[in-house]
Order: sequence, then C-alpha cells, then structure tokens
Amino acid sequence: MLMASLSAHPWAYPALEVVHLLGLAMLFGGLLVFELRLLGLAAALPLEALARLTLLLALLGFFLCALSGSLMFATQAQELLVNRVFLLKLGLITAAGCNAAMFHSRRGALQTADRTARLQGLLSLGIWTAVIICGRWIAYW
Repeated sequence: MLMASLSAHPWAYPALEVVHLLGLAMLFGGLLVFELRLLGLAAALPLEALARLTLLLALLGFFLCALSGSLMFATQAQELLVNRVFLLKLGLITAAGCNAAMFHSRRGALQTADRTARLQGLLSLGIWTAVIICGRWIAYW
C-alpha cells in the first residue's frame, strides 16, 4: 500500500528527499556546533548546556533521516541492497552510532573534554561527512 502511494504521487518521493535533507541539516548542524565547542571553539559556552540543545537537535534530525530514509529505501530495496556505496553508508552510520555510544558512556566526557573526547568529536565529524558523501554517490554508483 505504501509503495503504491509513493509511486502514485509524483511529489511523494521528492518530499521524502526534502525531509531527509532537513533531517540531515539538523543532524550535522547540531553535531558540528557541538564538536567545534568540544574542540575548543567558543570556550566560554558551557559544554553541557550546549550539548543539551545541539545534541537534541542532532537526535531529532537523525530520527527524521531514519524515517525518511527507510521509506525511500522501501521503494527500491533490491537495487540498494546490491549498491556498495549504500552498504558503506549503512556501515558508516553504524560506526557513527558506536562512536557516539562510546563517547556518552565515558564518565565525565562532557565535563573533561579531554584528548579522547576531542578525538571522538573529530571522528564523528569525519564519519558523518563520509555518510553525506556516500548519500550523494548512491545514485551514481
């Protein structure tokens, strides 16, 4: 039923793409602000207060991306499951999630912002940048 609805309306898939891009902007934008503060920019801003705002925004963006991405995937699952760039994108998203889980499971990661936390922040930005690149390359691979 859903597949027929997405196929029947010429604006349905493009609308999903817009939702996906808005989610990505929220996700990456929130992470970028947080990670830059973690790396020492705008040190006067309290990291924990900034984290409450930016990481909530990033999490909401992630859920928008996951929902819209799942619906877009459902329209062409067979093609995407054999697309190496799509599979790489999924692997990178998993790596980003593991990195975030490790960061937040460390006691005091937000309070100390030590070398390990900063490296994890850089890794996060790198992984999400690679996810964005893969997302654009899927159609051309």
